[in-house]
Amino acid sequence: MPRVGVYLAHPRPGSFNHAVFDTVVQHLRDLGCEVLAHDLCAEEFAPGLSADETETVRSATGARDAQVALHQSEVATLDAMVFVHPNWWGMPPAVLAGWVQRVLAPGVAYKLGTPEGEPEGLLRVSRALVLNTSDTPADREEAEFGDPLQKIWSACVLPYVGVADVRRVVFRTVTDSSDETRTFWLHQARHHAAALLG
Repeated sequence: MPRVGVYLAHPRPGSFNHAVFDTVVQHLRDLGCEVLAHDLCAEEFAPGLSADETETVRSATGARDAQVALHQSEVATLDAMVFVHPNWWGMPPAVLAGWVQRVLAPGVAYKLGTPEGEPEGLLRVSRALVLNTSDTPADREEAEFGDPLQKIWSACVLPYVGVADVRRVVFRTVTDSSDETRTFWLHQARHHAAALLG
């Protein structure tokens, strides 16, 4: 049975991000997956990395924060990951950026000091899916900003911890979308989540 971690980063209940999250979690469970679902804002995950915590993770002695320790123990057992979040200022929301910094820590998700001088990913996760919402049209996103979220996830974060297959889908533009369009997007979210298992 595949173990899949699904992570939501949006503070407003009832948002379209929540609908995507709920749809993906239910669909993966219907397909027989063991899903570890986390609404990071509802869980009040604290994004701030303390000075004390940086010393802890650098020495790879494990997180002192119980919530972080739980997430770290879970990511070590996952076969796939799904992240659901809006594009805010070309970045993931702070709660998810903080999750990356606190959970995907050295000694947990990667190690340094390899003979090649490159980081070595420690996670067994082979595939990850990022589902984004945006209110910026695709041509403007690419022409003016260069799609920074694509670079963050597919170049900076996930390959660093050993995830070779990084997939990303953007639903845009959300604010002026119709109910029919949102229904179609949820169908797409189910399809892309199921494809992680193939």
